[in-house]
Amino acid sequence: MINNNFNIPSSEDNLFTGIKECAEVKKLLSGMFAEDEPLYYIETFGCQQNEADSERLAGLCCAMGYKETANIKDASLILVNTCAIREHAEKKALSIIGEMKHIKEKNPRLIIGVGGCMPSQRHRAEKLKMSNPYVSFTFDTGAIHLVPSLVLGALKGGKRQFVFSESFGITEGIPTKVKNPYKAWLSVMYGCNNFCSYCIVPYVRGRERSRRPEDILREARMLVENGAKDITLLGQNVNSYGKDFDNTNIASLMREICKINGDFRLRFMTSHPKDASDELIAAMAEEEKIVPHFHLPVQSGSDRILERMNRKYTREKYIGIIEKLKKAVPDVSITSDIIVAFPGETEEDFSDTLSLLREVEYDMIFSFIYSPREGTPAAKMPDQIDRAVANDRYARLLSLQDTITDKRNARFVGRTLKVLCEEESKNDPQMMTGRADTPRPIHFKGDPSLKGQFVNVKITKSDLFCLSGEIEK
Repeated sequence: MINNNFNIPSSEDNLFTGIKECAEVKKLLSGMFAEDEPLYYIETFGCQQNEADSERLAGLCCAMGYKETANIKDASLILVNTCAIREHAEKKALSIIGEMKHIKEKNPRLIIGVGGCMPSQRHRAEKLKMSNPYVSFTFDTGAIHLVPSLVLGALKGGKRQFVFSESFGITEGIPTKVKNPYKAWLSVMYGCNNFCSYCIVPYVRGRERSRRPEDILREARMLVENGAKDITLLGQNVNSYGKDFDNTNIASLMREICKINGDFRLRFMTSHPKDASDELIAAMAEEEKIVPHFHLPVQSGSDRILERMNRKYTREKYIGIIEKLKKAVPDVSITSDIIVAFPGETEEDFSDTLSLLREVEYDMIFSFIYSPREGTPAAKMPDQIDRAVANDRYARLLSLQDTITDKRNARFVGRTLKVLCEEESKNDPQMMTGRADTPRPIHFKGDPSLKGQFVNVKITKSDLFCLSGEIEK
């Protein structure tokens, strides 16, 4: 069913059952907003999975009769989709939620809901309950499908609700309103079984569970039919996809998606090194639609720290995967995640991480200073690193990676790349921005009518954060 970018995939079971609540909300809103339209606003923090979840929240809002607004002060319904991976993300979300008190005072009928990873932690939901009385409800990552029921209860003046899922499942058929018709997130699995000692994800998103391949393929076909040119498969550990089924895995799934007719590219993230298989590397090498970009978080170059992190691989095994990858896909772009100043990290451990950067030569890294998460083993570890030491190591890491990134970006100068034109440049309306196989954005002069099309761009310049070029005539 397709209607104005509003997609509802179907499934034989585990279907979304909130259609009745959506209709009741729409009926109530028609009486409450006789002279103006009810508007919704969604604030999203965190990873690509949160972005995908927010597209489902937007779909639910549309199904309930709300229209989107870019101005939070005009909203009748505000949904905040939060992140809990690092303390900074939680503090930022709490600050913005705190500011909503003033919006609520001016608009008493405003409904505010908070979801995502942060209120999936009971202590955070309790804080919202006690400190933010204007928040109507919270919902964890397993309860997105319950939002229509929560909104309905709030509209009827019911008690505030704070939802915690007894178990995390998969609900198919939740309406989705895509943010960008050319770029699509496609969740293939949820949750994580790895329990890295620093990570809150298994506690706030539950254990690994895969979507059925037929549901994923159905949604992938729908995305392509509706104009998607760049599809990213999502999972907390996408390499584990299919372990709860027989005769399927992430490599075979990607090969099936590549059989779909259409001119599109396929990406995937995030991968765990312990599950990065030879079969997956072979699929990337052999399937033209799979972008030669592998995001493979390493977190540390020290075996001692990797063991404390409970990462379940060694530096040697990680390097072995990288070597196989580079042999199979010679021009592959490799990115990674690095944690600096993990508890107990010595200068020697940190030097091992720097040497790993030199050996692998990542195109780009996402690096963070370790942030304690309540409820994780690492938060209770001794030898927490002094902030000044952490900041110094972080600066040295970035300095080294900047040098490597400059070198990696420069290899594209003089090449012609197939670029998906995505949007106007934020700094120059005459320039367009797009992406190719490289993870860096590419800027080039072009007309906005090119949005959503592939164009051939000859790269003329490389900078640390982007590439620049000219459309080949």
